[in-house]
Amino acid sequence: MLYVEQGIKNIGVLLVRIFIAIFVLSLFQPSMLNAGSSISCLSRIKSTDAFLVADQTGHILQTKNAGIKCIPASTLKVLTSLAAIHYLHGTYRFRTEFYIDPDGNLKIKGYGDPLLISEVLLNIADILAKKVGDIKDIIVDDTFFSPDIIIPGRNLSTNPYDAPVGALCANFNTVFFDRDQGGSIISAEPQTPMVPFALKKIKSLGLKKGRYTFSHEPHDPARYMGELLLYFLKQRGIKVWGGIRSGIVEHGDTLVYTYRSCFALEAVLKKMMEFSNNFIANQVFITMGADVYGPPGTLTKGVRSVSEFARDELRLKDVKIVEGSGISRENRMSALDMLVILRRFEPYKCLLNRRGNFIFKTGTLNGVRTRAGYIEGQGEGLCYFVIFLNRPGADIESLMECVKNLGEYN
Repeated sequence: MLYVEQGIKNIGVLLVRIFIAIFVLSLFQPSMLNAGSSISCLSRIKSTDAFLVADQTGHILQTKNAGIKCIPASTLKVLTSLAAIHYLHGTYRFRTEFYIDPDGNLKIKGYGDPLLISEVLLNIADILAKKVGDIKDIIVDDTFFSPDIIIPGRNLSTNPYDAPVGALCANFNTVFFDRDQGGSIISAEPQTPMVPFALKKIKSLGLKKGRYTFSHEPHDPARYMGELLLYFLKQRGIKVWGGIRSGIVEHGDTLVYTYRSCFALEAVLKKMMEFSNNFIANQVFITMGADVYGPPGTLTKGVRSVSEFARDELRLKDVKIVEGSGISRENRMSALDMLVILRRFEPYKCLLNRRGNFIFKTGTLNGVRTRAGYIEGQGEGLCYFVIFLNRPGADIESLMECVKNLGEYN
């Protein structure tokens, strides 16, 4: 009988131990799944890459090479946006000024507005037609930006992502055209006329059809904007006796109208993020420099303003910024740097693109694939993630599934 009682007691102890083991395992099951997922993720991160996932407090869940400096590509636009909101404020609106001088010339002074598109110029023409009479010349003043700005990483190609910056620009410094049945060049946008200046440039480049950057000459962007406005003014019965030329606004000129963009800064940044537009990014970047350190806007002032913001406001001492869009391979930051940026940017995460429960910015250069942003968890939790792949042939999409698993179990 004693042996039976002892056996029952042993079985009871064993059952209790099994129950406790099952309970403990159930508590740690998500972490075990996380571990398996992380092993799969981290094995795909090579020596040139960086990977990081952190919870909503900034506590790092999984990481590899998070401290090495990588090429961020277009994820740099998150830092550019954050600095712009800091210096210019989210309600900032770009402006363009219109003057009449004592000789009856219409002068246009630009301040870097990246969204002076045809529809906007048409509306401006409607307003000017009620404020001015006949015009002698149209004089374009693009001196708010230095004329010799060369963005590192940008080539002198006709690709839209190589469009040059300028204080006075129209339609992203590009032209979108097609050909009719007879092969003649026509505008591919009903709202945009094919003005002689653009037509001449297209013919000289031998382009077929599509959207192209049509010039890299310093004053050509302002000239093209002037040509478009000239067309719209003539449509509204305003006579322009002369032509279009460069000049400056001087004391004694009369301000007749100030156009303030219908897009506040945050709306501009959202459009920049949506299309990863390098032109918009560097227009904002140069404007920042001019606002902080005074005109004219230069690349050096833009670099200085963003670099000092990163150092003084974010406490990031080793990021290397050479322009604002991420098109340059000289830009450098670590995944840990990007984590700091993402945490500060969180109130503005709605400016980024969304896919399912991911909110993020992508980056692509030859041999570079990057992605950084947020994962919305099953509850109210939010995770941060950074993937910098700095080698040819890297598959970033397969890593996103790993990131998803890590985020879901946070």
